[in-house]
Formats: sequence, structure tokens, C-alpha cells
Amino acid sequence: MDHSKPTLAIYAVQDRSDSDTPYFVHDHAITLMEKGNVIKHLTFERLSRLKHDNKLHRSLYQVLKDEKLLKDDFDLVFPDNVVGRAMISSCGKLRYEGPLNEFLYPHIEKGKCWWLDHERSAYSINHELAHIGSCLPFYQQFKENSLLVHFDGGGSLSNFSAWQYKDGKLTSLEYHWNLKYLSSFFNANALVFGIIGAKFNEQNSVPGKMMGLAAYGQYSKPMEEWLVKNDYFANCWGSKAKVFESIKKHFVWNENQLSTQDCFMQDVLATLQHIFIRELKKELNRLQQHTGAAYLYYTGGSALNIVANKDIVDSAMFKDVFIPPCPEDSGLSLGAAAFVEWQKHGTIARHSPYLNNWALQKNVLIDSKELDSIAQQIVAGKVIGICNDFGEIGPRALGNRSIIARADNKQLAEKVSMAHKGREWYRPVAPIMMEENAKYFTGQDQIHHLADYMLIDLPVLYDQRKQLEGAVHIDGTARIQTIRNKEQNPFMYALLLLLHEKYQIKALINTSFNKRGEPIVHSHEDAIKSAKNMSLDGVVLDGKWHTLT
Repeated sequence: MDHSKPTLAIYAVQDRSDSDTPYFVHDHAITLMEKGNVIKHLTFERLSRLKHDNKLHRSLYQVLKDEKLLKDDFDLVFPDNVVGRAMISSCGKLRYEGPLNEFLYPHIEKGKCWWLDHERSAYSINHELAHIGSCLPFYQQFKENSLLVHFDGGGSLSNFSAWQYKDGKLTSLEYHWNLKYLSSFFNANALVFGIIGAKFNEQNSVPGKMMGLAAYGQYSKPMEEWLVKNDYFANCWGSKAKVFESIKKHFVWNENQLSTQDCFMQDVLATLQHIFIRELKKELNRLQQHTGAAYLYYTGGSALNIVANKDIVDSAMFKDVFIPPCPEDSGLSLGAAAFVEWQKHGTIARHSPYLNNWALQKNVLIDSKELDSIAQQIVAGKVIGICNDFGEIGPRALGNRSIIARADNKQLAEKVSMAHKGREWYRPVAPIMMEENAKYFTGQDQIHHLADYMLIDLPVLYDQRKQLEGAVHIDGTARIQTIRNKEQNPFMYALLLLLHEKYQIKALINTSFNKRGEPIVHSHEDAIKSAKNMSLDGVVLDGKWHTLT
């Protein structure tokens, strides 16, 4: 590595099959960092407009050329995947092959790279370590005596890995597939897919749906015993008759199909969610007892489970819990680049989550007249798209690529979610609010910092739920995003403050600016097209109100 050079990380490993829908590999991305700062980042789906796009290798040459990145004056690093460590652009001019090994190393590894017409140095970083690295841009440094955990559907050599940062040294503790059955509840379980009504190639959309529907059910010990005895019906693809026969043998159930409306099926999902949380906490507690770690850094796709996150925080196993806003694979290139930059310079600058800046300009207007005009639209019950500044990294809309509306109207929330976005009836929308209002709705003296990234659910006081009824889930919780100060998001803070002080509106619905099955919008052009397609009432582009025609 050359400490004087920037770092360019490219996640573009080809999938096992060349299907239209991502299978093992998804969310290709590119990140350029220099001296601990993110210069450019692209979650490829935002540019290609294909959800979870894993075809970056097809256009990698042109994408880099357009941003003048086809040059040698940076260190190259490539995150890998369970399917392999090779990346070859379709034009054949960019090629990388990483070394194959049987161990998960706590450092990068040198591979073979051909760049345009010559060979050059480049490095591999294992999938697991890239996930761990994705924490650095948001927390700058791992705290002394920290446990670092990655947990997802599958990485390089594991789906669960644990590391320790102590005395300035990163050490690998363990990596294995022992918890694969838990993550498979959300992305590879035939019974779950049947209840949700998803096909196997729709695996990336199932976790959020399952978590939303699980809140309608209740955990049952007899149901858990039944599920365990039948190996969770993980592989009952195309054989639902056997499932029905087993249910009727052990329970009172007179239906003949799987349905999201069925209370029994809702209890199945609630029971699986309960098992996931309980067993994950056991694993974390074991590791904490073994290491004596004071802090937890937690990442990988499983870290998007906000109910589990709350239980981990509430358990007080650790002094604090840190999760990046992009714990899933969209954060791999960022994590790879950040890890290399950390090794070079010893620290990373603290970043906001608004890092999707590829080919965008920063030019947000905060004008009092514009703000009041937007506020009046919101007060009148309008549904508005926001496309300000750079886009968020990760799957959560955090105010710059959001659809917003009043959060005190359940019918309006259903209209936003189902009519405008085309989502299922059981999936909640989240609210965004100032910190003081988050304390008001929850009765808590302190709001955990994971709420800044919508990574924790918070119980809403019963007496306050009516004022937030559009964003309170069936279990009385809400995935609140907290805006603590104007530095966090200047435009959104100014709008929320105005709505609070002038119109007594304490919160807004905040859901991602995309229709079901589409990526979050990236450019102004995307925003206008998507807003028209969803029949929104208007759109805000860099702080300016635009009526759709």
C-alpha cells in the first residue's frame, strides 16, 4: 500500500449465475477515499436503476471512465464473496484475481490485477472484514476492547464472524456457518417465502416483509418445538401439502393455503423472529463473556433487524452498540476502502450517511419562503418526495431521498405505503422527528444514537400514539429517525422545526423515495420520473418546491 495514494474499492464480483435477479451477489458498489475521507461513492443500483444490481462488471470500464478513475494513482482493493474472489469487466480491460485460502485473515491480501494494458498491484479483502470496516466512516475508530461482529446470509468463509479490537490490534476470534439456520429464516426458508407469497428469486425483498408481518403474531413454545422438529420447514419448496398435514396434526387449523392474513402464520413468523433474537443474544453474550469486550460493533445484513437491535441494546451486555447505516452488502466497497485507509492513516474522518454522490452536485437551498410553502403542503395532507443534496448509503431513507407526509393520520400513511409505493398492507412506515419530540413520544430521557440511522425500534407511549398513528406499528413501536441538530441534516431540521413551532406538527412519515421493486432515486431526473409514476403531490429538489405536471 502507498500511504500517499487514495484508495479505490470496487465490489463487482460476478454472481454464480447470470440471472436477471441477484442470487448470491447483490448491491455492487464503488468507493473512492483519500486521507480518511470519502471522495466518491456509488451504490450501483442508484445509477443503473435496477434493484440490488449485481452487473457492475458489465459497465465498470465506462462508469470509471466517466468519473476519470481509469488511472494508476490509487490503491485498489476488491471485496470478495462466497462465490469467489475474481472480477473481470465485460470489456476485458479490468481484471482482478484474489488468492484462494482456507483462513479468514484480519488484513488485506495481495492478488493479481490487470488494469487496461498492464499488470499492477491490487488487494483482496474478505467479505466479513469489509463489513466490519463499514463501521469506520461513521464512528471513526473502534473503541478499545471492542467486539466486532458480522452476521449475514453468507460472506467469504462464514455467515458469522467475530473479531476483537484490543491494545490497538485487530484479532480474528472465530468464523463459522453455525448460525446459518437463523439468517436463513429471512432469506432462504420455504415456509416463510410461502407465507409472504414470494418466489425464491425474490430473496432480497423477504426480510423486511417478514419482520413487518411478525409483529402481528405471538411467540409460541409449542410452535417452536414443532418448527424445530421439522427443521423449520426450510426446504419444503413445492410441497405445501405436507406442511398443511403437519399443521393440522399438531394444531387447530382449518385453512388450506398460506396467507399473510392468517393469525397462525403470523405466529409462525413471530416465533421465528423470537428464536433469531434469543439465539443471537446468546451468541453475543458468550463472546462478551469470553473476551470481556466493553463495546459491540455489529454489521452484516442481519443488523437491519431493528427488533433484535433494540433487545441487544436493552440487554446492557455492552456499554454501547454501534451499527453503520449500510450494514448490508451496499456497504462493502465503503468498508473495504475505509479499512485500507484506516490501516494507512490510523483514523477515519466521521461522515454523515449521505455518501451516494456519484455525478451529483451539492447545492441545497434553505429559504424561509420555500420552507413555509413546503410546510403548508404537508399541513394540507400532501405527499411529497424529497431529493436533496447527496443520497443516503444503505437501504434506509434518512431525509435526503425520502417521501414525507403528516404522521398523525393512519389513512394517509396507508395511502403513502400502499397506493403510492405499492407495498403490502402489513408493512409500516417510519417517522422522522427532532430529538425533543422523540423524547416526547417515547418518554425516554435519551434516544439511542442508532435512531439516527433508523436502526432501532422504540416503544411509543400509549397516550401519544394518536399523534403518531400513521407511523406506529401494530406492536406499539416505531422505527424513529431522530434529527438532533441542524448539522445532521440542515434542510430537514429546518423543516421539522418550522412544522413544530408554527403548525404543532411533531413528526413526519419518512419512507424511501422509490416505488416497490425499484431502487431509491438518485438524480433530480429520477425523482421527477418516480414522483410522477407514484402520483405524488409534488417534489422538493435541493430545497425548492416543484409541482408535478
